[in-house]
Amino acid sequence: MRNRALISILASLGAIVAATGALAAGEKHVSVQVVDQRGMPIRDAVVEIERPATSTGAFSFPWRNAMAQRNLAFTPGTLIVPRGSVVAFPNLDTVRHSIYSFSRAARFKFDLYGRDQSRTQRFDVSGTVALGCNIHDQMRGYVRVVNTPFAAKTDQNGIARVEGLGGGSYRVTIWHPQLRAPNNEQSEMLSAPASGQPVRAAVILR
Repeated sequence: MRNRALISILASLGAIVAATGALAAGEKHVSVQVVDQRGMPIRDAVVEIERPATSTGAFSFPWRNAMAQRNLAFTPGTLIVPRGSVVAFPNLDTVRHSIYSFSRAARFKFDLYGRDQSRTQRFDVSGTVALGCNIHDQMRGYVRVVNTPFAAKTDQNGIARVEGLGGGSYRVTIWHPQLRAPNNEQSEMLSAPASGQPVRAAVILR
């Protein structure tokens, strides 16, 4: 009986260790902090890590492929979507909007549509799609179309947490509408620690 009890305990401990290991593996991530030329954190910069050769197949992000118009602004102001995505543009304002883009990655225009109506657009080319409204000149929005599942936006501390990767050396692309570089983006190799602590990347803003 004692042997059976001991075997049962050891099996339970093994299951706990395996579950803990699986949890830890599922929590691995790479964090990148983006700062400007003064060392100040940059919010809403897009951080993309080149997809490893071992990562294949379709992917999606945990947020919705949607950009609303609310309070005369695009919400969110920057949206990251996989290439080939269909994005919804619901109007949550009491006024009508007409959305357009002259970007190389996508050229389109939605005629005026009102509250609680929506339009959709498919994005088949990777890159940045800058959006505007023909009625409200102050409205600016950006859809960043990516080829990698390893992408995220920076928070108020300038930190983007990219899930699913452990420590290592990666080619990282950073995009921001005010970044002073061709296509408002810069790429570099960064070495991320296995601890998940942020690795810093400095960019120059206009």
